[in-house]
Amino acid sequence: MNQHIYINGEYFDRENAKVSVFDHGLLYGDGVFEGMRIYHGKVFRLREHLQRLWDSAQAIALTIPMSIDQMTIDVNKTVAKNDLENGYIRLIVTRGAGPLGLDPFRCSNPQVIIIADTIKLYPEEYYEDGLELVTASTIRNHPAALSPRIKSLNYLNNIMAKIEGLKAGCIEALMLNHKGEVAECTGDNIFLVRDGVLITPPIDAGILEGITRDVVLELAADLGIAVREVPISRYDVYVADECFLTGSAAEVIPAVRIDDRIIGDGKPGPVTKQLTEAFRKLIRQA
Repeated sequence: MNQHIYINGEYFDRENAKVSVFDHGLLYGDGVFEGMRIYHGKVFRLREHLQRLWDSAQAIALTIPMSIDQMTIDVNKTVAKNDLENGYIRLIVTRGAGPLGLDPFRCSNPQVIIIADTIKLYPEEYYEDGLELVTASTIRNHPAALSPRIKSLNYLNNIMAKIEGLKAGCIEALMLNHKGEVAECTGDNIFLVRDGVLITPPIDAGILEGITRDVVLELAADLGIAVREVPISRYDVYVADECFLTGSAAEVIPAVRIDDRIIGDGKPGPVTKQLTEAFRKLIRQA
């Protein structure tokens, strides 16, 4: 596929899509991004993703050099230009180039980058059989330091936890917050099922306010599944009947083992399957 990458209103092939080495997004992780799924040629929940992008940018005092409406047009044009029926969009806004040093107000020309590609976060067998988690010693950023609700380019916190998981032989790792409560995984939100009730950490537990998380909560309400957004501990994960993760790239994926403990009966459970099927039906109709 001849890939067309959008940078500030122009399209470049993969080899020629470049930003300055003095861009503060590269030098300091100073920028924000969104990851979005493409289903049947359309970006799933595009408006919600763009609103979160704008909120993240506002939180770090970064002005996006266009309107949400123009960004919508440019994202859809990029999808069409790359002729992607199903795939993934990585939308990035950096602070732009500036002199060495932390001062963001010496930067100019924020960079808007739209990459349309395919993605496969986890092997297919994990969606059928479930994946294994390990609890990382690396905790989520303290919300009073850098709010996890900001989807920033600085993902080192998550990467360090990911390294722990991979070294333990697990493709994903569970992260706790500064209070020792369950927050989320390195790239996904987490849900538990106990006695038929769907349980997930609240926003103030130090998590990203996931778009797919919100979709699953909507689907649960439609299906009449009781939901509790409450602080949870590792104990709650250990004794859960079911566990699954959600994310734009991951979609909905079951977890059947954590810290060498089997979750439930060690297989994806009925509520997980019900919500997975409801999610797949929704994206088929998207």
